[in-house]
Amino acid sequence: MVSTWIGYRRDSDGERLGWIIDNNESYTVVDLLGHQRFTTDDWLKAEQYLEDLGLMYLSEQYEMRTASHEWIPVRITGVSSKEIQVKTEDFGAIDSPTTTYSLHFPMPEQLRQKQQTA
Repeated sequence: MVSTWIGYRRDSDGERLGWIIDNNESYTVVDLLGHQRFTTDDWLKAEQYLEDLGLMYLSEQYEMRTASHEWIPVRITGVSSKEIQVKTEDFGAIDSPTTTYSLHFPMPEQLRQKQQTA
């Protein structure tokens, strides 16, 4: 996160939804993973974009590349402006062992949304 990013929180519960970058004549929306998602010349449109985006993308399936270059399924368990926390996917099993990882923010190349297979 850059110090010029302006945090945006949802009015209903105060949950951080992302940031807005003021580019003087435009505004760029940044999600909680650090991706620049949308640019507009209207501050209210930037806010609305974050409201519409919400947090659902954080619950989608992701993959992480290990040191041996293998892609393994993971779930995001936490995000902050300093790190992204993931755990190995347990597919809902309460007795399944998992490993947690802390990754740098913004989202590094070793983390990606799960690739759909045909």
